[in-house]
Amino acid sequence: MKSLLAALALTTALTVPGLAAARPVTLRTTMANYGGAGAYLAIYVTDANGRYVGSLWMAGGHSRYYQHLSEWYRATGGDLAQINGITGASVGAGRTLEISFDLADSLFDAGYTLHIDAAAEDMRESPNDVSVPLTTQGAGQTVRGRRYVAGFTYSM
Repeated sequence: MKSLLAALALTTALTVPGLAAARPVTLRTTMANYGGAGAYLAIYVTDANGRYVGSLWMAGGHSRYYQHLSEWYRATGGDLAQINGITGASVGAGRTLEISFDLADSLFDAGYTLHIDAAAEDMRESPNDVSVPLTTQGAGQTVRGRRYVAGFTYSM
């Protein structure tokens, strides 16, 4: 039940700000100079037990490539409804993706984790390129990715 409420809070905070207790959050993902085509990114949240809660953003416009965002794809079963209305262009090497939205207060300091899966054409997939607990103390702290993400930070 708690996961359902958290998912509802996440969805509500993203689609109807003001109805749920939420705070403005900016996610900033800077890509490494990996020398390939624009990367697809799936940014999503899991609960303290590792269960999928919801998607925050999908960078990359061709759904046929979403299967290469393997952890996100496994968690959602490739359900495109999970990203309806929250997609943008892929992110090129050396570029920065910055997105801002209201995120439910209940997701901070409660065991939730933000994940970024990454994949680039003709290159290796990078599930959980970034995995960071959502905490108020972690805001503003830069986290290095494993392969394609040079640095990730969130601010409130």
